[in-house]
Amino acid sequence: MTSYLGGALGVMGGIYTAGGISGAHMNPAFSLAMCLIEQFPWWKFPIFVAVQIVGSFIAAGAVYVVYYDAIWHHSNGTLTVTGPQETASIFATYPADFVSIGNGFLDQVIGTGVLIIVVMGIMDPRNKPVPKGLEPVVVALLVLSIECSMGANCGCPLNPARDIGPRLFTYLAGWGPEVFSRGNGWWWVPLVAPLLGAAVGTYLYQLFVAFHYPEEKSEALAEQGSIVLVNTAISSADIGRSPKERDSGETEPAGYPPPQSPSSTVSPTVPITTLKES
Repeated sequence: MTSYLGGALGVMGGIYTAGGISGAHMNPAFSLAMCLIEQFPWWKFPIFVAVQIVGSFIAAGAVYVVYYDAIWHHSNGTLTVTGPQETASIFATYPADFVSIGNGFLDQVIGTGVLIIVVMGIMDPRNKPVPKGLEPVVVALLVLSIECSMGANCGCPLNPARDIGPRLFTYLAGWGPEVFSRGNGWWWVPLVAPLLGAAVGTYLYQLFVAFHYPEEKSEALAEQGSIVLVNTAISSADIGRSPKERDSGETEPAGYPPPQSPSSTVSPTVPITTLKES
């Protein structure tokens, strides 16, 4: 439970830190979902996945350095992947002894599908809005709930990069090739199943939720807290009109706005781009 809580809080911190720059794409499954709904360009997908894996690899290295003494003390001087003194599961996920490959694969498809469905509901401005600034907290609670309810089978990876990056680190750091052979070659399941789950979750949300929204005007989206910024090129005829006139059609008193100063260097033919709330 403690590790699940730490992971969920880590997701929250990552979103707060990088959400404004990259959209906080920490999971290839999420990146794939955004590509499928045309909110993210396909050409960026392999780049983001590569960076996500490298980031996970580096994070695993940081964990190893911080807990170096504890890892070697617990393992009694031998880095193992199985047995009571194994430490490989600190970094990557492995299925429980009673879980088959098929059951684990289905587990990850369903778990990641649920994750993507709810994340899309959180992101959808036509749905019940999350108070602005609290989206990372809600996503963290979502991750925590999935991990607590579905983590018993295989540790609930839900994220291909989060699994393969640390797995590669343990392979190189001394745990050896058994990190790929344990669990009847489990390693490929956290790579493939979450991506399939992301696709399934994306299309289920579109089919059962997004498809059923009526045509909404911008005023309705604004009432739900969604601000749409529109780039508008203003013609030379509009330069002499105030923003209020351009938006509402109302007329300002004569002499408004004041005439341009002769020293002004702005040409009336230069297109000006504004952001209009619609």
